[in-house]
Amino acid sequence: MIKAARRLVMPGILLFSIGLSACAEFKETGRIIGHTTRDVTRNIGHGSRDAVKTIGKGTKRVVKSITEDETNATDNE
Repeated sequence: MIKAARRLVMPGILLFSIGLSACAEFKETGRIIGHTTRDVTRNIGHGSRDAVKTIGKGTKRVVKSITEDETNATDNE
């Protein structure tokens, strides 16, 4: 009776331990994918933000120089 129970329990424990290690690997893989996705989207967002700021500053300079040129042109007339 004990030997029969041992034959049933031992494979169950083995499968359970293999399942746990597989779960840990899936969890680690998910963590790696999640963190990589987070880092990539953060870098894209920061790059977009910096590009918009640069464009905004350039546009501001152009508008300022145009208004100064118009002001100087009307003062000279």
